Amino acid sequence: MITRTRLAAGTCALLAALTAGLAFPAGAVAGEPTGEDAPKVDLVLDVSGSMRTRDIDGGTRMAAAKQAFNEVLDATPEEVQLGIRTLGADYPGDDRKTGCKDTAQLYPVGPLDRTEAKTAVATLAPTGWTPIGPALLEAADDLDGGAGSKRIVLISDGEDTCAPLDPCEVAREIAAKGIGLTIDTLGLVPNAKMRQQLSCIAEATGGTYTSVEHTDELTEKVAQLVDRAADPVVTPVATEGADSCAKAPTLKSGLYTDRAEFGGQRWYRVDVAPGEELRASVSVGADRAVNPSHGVLLRAVTAQGREIVRGEAAGDGRTDVLSTGLRYPKAESDSDEDSADAAAEAVCLQVTHSFSVASGVKTTPGLPLELTVDVVDAPSDADDVASFGLGRGWWLLGVLVLVGFLAGLLWGWLSRWRFAVWRTN
Repeated sequence: MITRTRLAAGTCALLAALTAGLAFPAGAVAGEPTGEDAPKVDLVLDVSGSMRTRDIDGGTRMAAAKQAFNEVLDATPEEVQLGIRTLGADYPGDDRKTGCKDTAQLYPVGPLDRTEAKTAVATLAPTGWTPIGPALLEAADDLDGGAGSKRIVLISDGEDTCAPLDPCEVAREIAAKGIGLTIDTLGLVPNAKMRQQLSCIAEATGGTYTSVEHTDELTEKVAQLVDRAADPVVTPVATEGADSCAKAPTLKSGLYTDRAEFGGQRWYRVDVAPGEELRASVSVGADRAVNPSHGVLLRAVTAQGREIVRGEAAGDGRTDVLSTGLRYPKAESDSDEDSADAAAEAVCLQVTHSFSVASGVKTTPGLPLELTVDVVDAPSDADDVASFGLGRGWWLLGVLVLVGFLAGLLWGWLSRWRFAVWRTN
């Protein structure tokens, strides 16, 4: 699943604009938060030897992490089930194979006993390697089960030392499972390689990366991420698009998830009645290594195959997610029949993408996509439609033109008057 949190700002803005004004009915709606399962958070702490370094407010990185954890444990909401996992905490030797397995569950994910959790944190001492990839895989298993919010908060002061198990690929693997898990990363020191790796991990699951250099910043950010886990989560409803409009499943307003095959297309149907507007957006994520220069196309067509409107976006490989959207207002019926009895139009949505992978990279299953569908009352007020082709800002433009004209006349009159005075004198 694609969680659109460290997506690019433009992507977030697009999705927000397309979903604005959504009014779900009182009953259950596709993708509506249920709040039945408790949110879960697994704090993953780097306890490798480099955490002994004294460069955070005069103390060690480990001391700063412990202080932050103690304050966060005190402030954790009651409804959040919290766990703590470590990496590099137990093996002090030089054997790489053993060091890259050094990850353990310090405190199990579940109802929080603050005293027990603090006691466990107090025993930690910087020890060994930095197996970020293996720790993320284990943390995902810690959070397995349930439909509530799942969040991993990774705190590290350096890049992974256990390649070729690339942590970024591990994060993409976790995202591809569609379990709704978000990974947020915190880097304790400014380091280019670490920043690149931790950013990639966060982006792959829709999380965020933050660089922190002070204890209070670390405490504040971890507490913020734990609190965020308690917010209602919207889980997309799994659907399966067809290879043609005629076979496409009919969708209601909601959030859906599917897979978009390489070189293929996915079709969905939405019924739009007269006086309603269809607002749709799609996001396609690259959960594996892809070539740069790609695009996503979302088309709305009639059942007869005539294109109504389209939305498209192109990318150059800087982000793992590409999004686009469209709007289609259907005019009111001219008949005297009640609008509720007027026939709805079947609009088909076609999703295609031009992502490609290098030789040796798997092309199956297809790339994960999220589709947002809103069917709302179409705008009817004059301020929501174009006026003279100028949109809602036409009056401001008119005022500026008038002010400019009057200012020109006044300046011309003053210039002629000054010239006349000069000639007279």
